[in-house]
Amino acid sequence: MQKEISFKLTPAEAFDESYIKKHIASELGVDANAISGFIKIRQSIDARNKQQIWINLSVQAFINEPFYERKVEKIFFKEVQQSAIKVIIVGAGPAGLFAALQLLEKGIQPIILERGKEVRARRRDLAAINKQGIINSESNYCFGEGGAGTYSDGKLYTRSSKRGNINRILNLFYQFGADEKILYEAHPHIGTNKLPHIITAIREQIIEAGGKVFFETKVVDFIIKDNIITGVITQQGESIVANAVIVATGHSARDIFELFDRKKILIEPKPFALGVRVEHPQILIDAIQYHCAIRNNFLPPSSYSLVEQINGKGVFSFCMCPGGIIAPAATSANELVVNGWSPSKRNNPFANSGMVVSVEVKDAVDYLNKTVLKNKNKTNLTSALSLMHFQQAIEQKAFIAGGGKLVAPALRLVDFCNNKISTTLPECSYLPGIASADLSQVLPNFILKSLQEGFKAFSKKMKSYYTNDAVVVATESRTSSPVRIPRNPISLEHVQIKNLYPCGEGAGYAGGIISAAMDGEKVANVIAEKFL
Repeated sequence: MQKEISFKLTPAEAFDESYIKKHIASELGVDANAISGFIKIRQSIDARNKQQIWINLSVQAFINEPFYERKVEKIFFKEVQQSAIKVIIVGAGPAGLFAALQLLEKGIQPIILERGKEVRARRRDLAAINKQGIINSESNYCFGEGGAGTYSDGKLYTRSSKRGNINRILNLFYQFGADEKILYEAHPHIGTNKLPHIITAIREQIIEAGGKVFFETKVVDFIIKDNIITGVITQQGESIVANAVIVATGHSARDIFELFDRKKILIEPKPFALGVRVEHPQILIDAIQYHCAIRNNFLPPSSYSLVEQINGKGVFSFCMCPGGIIAPAATSANELVVNGWSPSKRNNPFANSGMVVSVEVKDAVDYLNKTVLKNKNKTNLTSALSLMHFQQAIEQKAFIAGGGKLVAPALRLVDFCNNKISTTLPECSYLPGIASADLSQVLPNFILKSLQEGFKAFSKKMKSYYTNDAVVVATESRTSSPVRIPRNPISLEHVQIKNLYPCGEGAGYAGGIISAAMDGEKVANVIAEKFL
């Protein structure tokens, strides 16, 4: 007999499988020897009680019958070498890769064109960014195999369950090498150190089934006639034709947004969020969240999620990375962008999080007109690229404030909130280094003031969070795409160009690995329905 049962245990108890079996037996009123095994269905941490932290567990228990390991239905992919239907996918991030896998299932040949390098070669360019401050504009933390997701922690959590089958995406990650934990943890996480192997396995599967993957192949133009797209032109001058084109280029492909704008293909400005990264000692965040001086070995490094409304603006944490590292994520020279990631064990001594403020079109237009454009070529509310230009302007100011070589402008947290220049800075995980700088010269006033008030408000929710042992690092600016590529809600085609399918985070329809992957599958499915 099998039975699903839920209960809570202390962290030490939940760490001991023999104890879990005994507890299951006690809950069911059977002999402990009757429990041949169990499979975890759901696991989460409840740290609300200051006296005792609990682990909530749901398991499938095997009673008086042989135990078998978790069965996850393996997905098989069709051979597509001879497929008459071909789909170009521009971008090999989560949206593009999962679109390709879904097309393979349907018997359609995907042709992936990725501007960056394959994941191993990409590492050398990341090393040059961290050690020398040199950015390869085609191979960096955002561009290359796996997209920004490969080197942005591997969090597999989303609230967008209505967009697709989350469990299917998790099962595919597991099939390609992710740890089984992602199938039952409340906030699944792969880790930046493990993601490259998984991305490589996905690529190898695509090629094995007859799909094509081309690296260092940048798309510079679309082939369009009578508002129907039939292919693309690469930087090498090659024309590649197909039945449909999926544009899944991520939130940082500004040249693609400019291409749309130049060809008068409809795009729209999309509100996003911009701010800073804040880094605390992980031991401090553990002490706050777990109500103890030292976290025991049965608990993972703790995280947090914070949100506050300040003068009508949302101020909130973004992509919180326990035991993580702040990384340089710019895609062009003379710009400074920071992001965060964690290895699978989350065992670095620092906890970092984006802390950002919502930005609307009017905010960006007002700032550009007053500060950057200075009455020349003024932008307006109808400019599709207004928010992108705003984002870029802040990143360029941050680069200048840091002094070059990707050194990031930074302040201690309390000093930042009190408009004080820090005379010293704490140790920081950001490898290119940090320098004390006046962040009021980097951040627009509405963002600066919102963050300052937000940090003070967060101190009421997390005692000891507001401390000069923490450091604020600018700028966290690639939270999501500042542009939306509009599509028909039913056909998912671009509203103007037939057979062109905007997809994923860069098109404005996803936010993170899981939602981007689900959007990739969704687009692939409608293409299959149309052409098969």
